Amino acid sequence: MSDRLYIFDTTLRDGEQSPGCSMNLDEKLRVAHALAVLGVDIIEAGFPIASPGDFEAVHRIATDVRGPIIAGLARAHPKDIERAAEAVKPAEQARIHTFIATSPIHMQAKLRMQPDEVLAMAVAAVKQARSLAPEVEFSAEDAGRSEMDFLCRIIEATIAAGARVINIPDTVGYMTPQEFGGRIKELRERVPNSDKAIFSVHCHNDLGLAVANSLSAVENGARQVECTINGLGERAGNASLEEVVMILRTRSDRYSIETGIDTTKIVPTSKLVSQITGMPVQANKAIVGANAFAHESGIHQDGMLKHQKTYEIMTPESVGWKTNRMVLGKHSGRAALKSRYAELGIELDGDELIAVFEHFKRLADKKKDIFDEDLMAILEHGDDVESERVKLISLHAASGTGDTPVAAVELEIEGQSHKATAEGDGPVDAAFKAIKSLVEPNGKLLLYAVNAITAGTDAQGEVTVRLQNGERIVNGQGKDTDIVVASAKALIDALNKLPGMHARKVHAQYSGV
Repeated sequence: MSDRLYIFDTTLRDGEQSPGCSMNLDEKLRVAHALAVLGVDIIEAGFPIASPGDFEAVHRIATDVRGPIIAGLARAHPKDIERAAEAVKPAEQARIHTFIATSPIHMQAKLRMQPDEVLAMAVAAVKQARSLAPEVEFSAEDAGRSEMDFLCRIIEATIAAGARVINIPDTVGYMTPQEFGGRIKELRERVPNSDKAIFSVHCHNDLGLAVANSLSAVENGARQVECTINGLGERAGNASLEEVVMILRTRSDRYSIETGIDTTKIVPTSKLVSQITGMPVQANKAIVGANAFAHESGIHQDGMLKHQKTYEIMTPESVGWKTNRMVLGKHSGRAALKSRYAELGIELDGDELIAVFEHFKRLADKKKDIFDEDLMAILEHGDDVESERVKLISLHAASGTGDTPVAAVELEIEGQSHKATAEGDGPVDAAFKAIKSLVEPNGKLLLYAVNAITAGTDAQGEVTVRLQNGERIVNGQGKDTDIVVASAKALIDALNKLPGMHARKVHAQYSGV
């Protein structure tokens, strides 16, 4: 019979602490509802004492979201605990999660307290929390660098005081899997009343070991893992929920442990969190990255066409993707090219396939990705396919204090000149609106990022733009000492990669805001 692991999601608390990831009330509610649909066991909805807004968010989530336990974080301070209790009170199932640091460096440098004072404060906090909520979790902050004897003492005391979940955080991501798993095992063996509590872990990813450490803890008896969607969190982030869950599922031969997660909801939840926080998921991110189920190598594509399990240990559908992707590029082989043409209704064999494949390879050296439109053009024109369908001829932008920014652009689209003017919230926004008014499809802007390549006020700027059109996501880059020009180049670079992109049939002078 399979064992049960509880998934404690802290995307709305620790995840939101990632720089630039703050969410408003409505956004937090959307994420909380998505987490409930995903099937997490506990949602750590926030840190109620942190701000009135955080309190309101936790209270609303506790009121509106049903299914998971709703937890509020509190330091081992009476006012924190009172505030957390009030925030989670409407929940169908409520938990107060209280913590205090237990490592020598934290107790001495941060708390300026002696170990006995810390222990007494932890016990008092758990007792108070237990009087105000049906369930209490206690965390020994920086447990990874805490002295084992003291850790045993404080865990025994807090369990006796009423904590039914004991969390062992690797707060700074310092430990290795063998060390961390061994620490969980030793604590469970040495603490006399350890059988009266569920042991939990909260691992940070400073050394890239958060998931590995979490799994090592599970192997040694931990039955709650604290994690976040997309691995969001302080500094390098937390253990990634999707990775922990899919490792347990995919390697059920090694881990006879179940979760309550509906894995088909993983990708939609990941996309929602990425959209709301503005934190893009790297393309090669496990499970939820755009390339997680994409294949370009000819050897891989040939294997996949023969049997999916040759290069996929789980199906894309199992985590919420619609299907895998055969990416046609310079690494692709003849089998993948033939298969893609067959999907387009064109059967190629023998010398014809060899000739088309040669044209394909030459074009692939010029273009990063080959789209269906390129394949059709190869049949007509060989590899003499112009990849740069849109070119920037000129750009003039004006903005100033009290003035509405405006941009005028001239583009060459498939050999013909087109002009447009647009207003915007700034010169870049105006330039983007003018450019996008001239072409279709023009995609949804997912990312706009600026990086200075050199130092000084005359620095050359590098702009990255990410566009989405349907299921297709493309990136574009542009460089220039003028950041507006660099931005326009990046957008045009991305537009050139969108399949089927062409000049709008109606492109009169545009002046929309």
